[in-house]
Amino acid sequence: MGLITSDGKQPLFSFGVISDVQYADIPDGRSFIGVPRYYRHSILVLQRAVQKWNDLQKLNFSVNFGDIVDGFCPKDQSLSAVTKVAYEFQKFNGPVYHMIGNHCLYNLPRDELLPLLNIQTDNGCAYYDFSPSPGYRFVVLDGYDISTIGWPKDHPKALEATRFLDEKNPNSEKNSPEGLEGLDRRFLKFNGAVGKEQLGWLDLVLQDATKLEQKVIICCHVPLDRGASSIEALLWNYDEVMDVIHRYKCVKVCLAGHDHKGGHSVDSHGVHHRVLEAALECPPGSDAFGYVEVYDDRVSLIGIDRMQSTDMVYNS
Repeated sequence: MGLITSDGKQPLFSFGVISDVQYADIPDGRSFIGVPRYYRHSILVLQRAVQKWNDLQKLNFSVNFGDIVDGFCPKDQSLSAVTKVAYEFQKFNGPVYHMIGNHCLYNLPRDELLPLLNIQTDNGCAYYDFSPSPGYRFVVLDGYDISTIGWPKDHPKALEATRFLDEKNPNSEKNSPEGLEGLDRRFLKFNGAVGKEQLGWLDLVLQDATKLEQKVIICCHVPLDRGASSIEALLWNYDEVMDVIHRYKCVKVCLAGHDHKGGHSVDSHGVHHRVLEAALECPPGSDAFGYVEVYDDRVSLIGIDRMQSTDMVYNS
């Protein structure tokens, strides 16, 4: 049973959330801007998350927002590391929905990665939707649909991404924003884009959700709003994705990972954007995960420890 809120309402359903576990069996390190990272501890955060979710006995499913292993994971350990973390998710007493992040793709190509995460789609793409209750639809976007990582080097999507990055970022190190100004600082190799086919699919799904009077929650590893994220972590074509989303009133919340510090904003159309704090950056003994209770008029993220609780009330 769901928790009963102060106004006497029970949630329609609830689900667990965690992002950026980025496990690797290597000593602790730091990000490129000097933030400590705890590569071995992060799997303990995940284990405690799954234990907590199971103890609650009321969660309908859980969502992993990508980057389950780190790019520094030794490549001869990539397969075993991904398998090990995926196994920890399988201990949850319910369905787990995964999405792919850049660190996942540093380790394994899509054709190996997607089956391990039980993502079943066509042509190596990793976008899909599901409906946990009649009034809600979840849309999981593939933020690395157009990307220089994860696809074979001669794949049309990799070639398109390479051309795009060369045009937008003149640096030889494509993960460096040096010399780029304003919103152009998002044109980095560790980000990606949603391709034209996926944009068309998103439009059709939102049309259908509107027809069925469903509210929509968008999930993507890469953030879609500069108010909730640093510019350097935004999707290359976040503006095109949000143009599609803003055509419809059904989308209420966009959830993301990738930008480890987390964030929350409400955009000009009243859509909430919540970027989740990373499990990777939890010092030993601390945690960052949570669960979300979904109502007709809002979603409430109940954060554990370093993940901030956030009440997201719809404006209409």
